[in-house]
Amino acid sequence: MTAPFDVIKVRLRAQPPQRVHRPDAREAAVALILAPGAGEELELLLIERAERSGDPWSGQMALPGGRREETDEGLLDTARRETREETGIELPPNSLLGELDDLFPNIKVLPEIVVRPFVFGLEFRPAVIPTREVAAHLWVSLLELQQRRRPAEVVIRQEKRKVDAFVLGERVVWGITYRIVATLLGMKP
Repeated sequence: MTAPFDVIKVRLRAQPPQRVHRPDAREAAVALILAPGAGEELELLLIERAERSGDPWSGQMALPGGRREETDEGLLDTARRETREETGIELPPNSLLGELDDLFPNIKVLPEIVVRPFVFGLEFRPAVIPTREVAAHLWVSLLELQQRRRPAEVVIRQEKRKVDAFVLGERVVWGITYRIVATLLGMKP
């Protein structure tokens, strides 16, 4: 692995992830996929979820991932399976850099769910083959994310709210995805 991945791996290991135990909540996992971009600056894969009726995260910017299924051996398996299903990207076991703290949505109207973020480092940007669950994707440098961190206005249940966000043109990364990515940015090389 390259030096930037080594630095992130060391920082992740130095801060053991905090776990949330909520027996009434469903478990989910997401993948933060890093790869070198232009000028060797690390880039992160973000997806835009397809518009789907009944999906509280419909149309939002997100990380590949989803709910744990009974057939998953664990949450790492969930993150890898969901990434493969949503983007066509295979995450080899040796690409795992570490894990971040478990999180749950702050918005009370969302389903009870605990999300475990896994960080992966790939030596090159793989092709993304989106499925019906993914409307679009983009690779964005960690530096650009830092520079585009600002409050934004979003609509939550027909109500406008000001939230912390990464504003990427017309796309806004907010909520639990913002919190996960902001944690990662706190340990970037």
